[in-house]
Amino acid sequence: MNYSVQNLTQVADCNVLLTWAEREKADLAFKKTAEERLIVKYAETSIEIDAVLQGVITELAVTDGIIASLPDGPVKDEQLKKRKKIDYKKFLLETRRETYGVIALLQKELDVTRLDRELAEIDVFIETVKTYKENLLAATPAA
Repeated sequence: MNYSVQNLTQVADCNVLLTWAEREKADLAFKKTAEERLIVKYAETSIEIDAVLQGVITELAVTDGIIASLPDGPVKDEQLKKRKKIDYKKFLLETRRETYGVIALLQKELDVTRLDRELAEIDVFIETVKTYKENLLAATPAA
């Protein structure tokens, strides 16, 4: 992007912008580090969640088969209660998967990519202001 640094008239203005930009860059770098750590955590968690979820889905299918083969009575009622618990466990795992699993992993990867782009643009901004500051200093007569 072309920045309108030509509107700056004093070296002090450049210094203020450079200080602000360096602080922004440090904040973004810190945020990127935190996001990268979350990516590692989510990658590990997503594998675990998916494995457990597959087990629960299998358990649900087996329970459904058992329920279908049972006559009405206390044993079937007990299996229906068990099915509700398994179904709830599946719901919790699916919710956890959205929060900490593959979906969250992809969202964090996107966040890191955006942060990389912001950091690159801040570097461009800093270089633009530094270059303009040098031009201002060169144009200022020595005392």
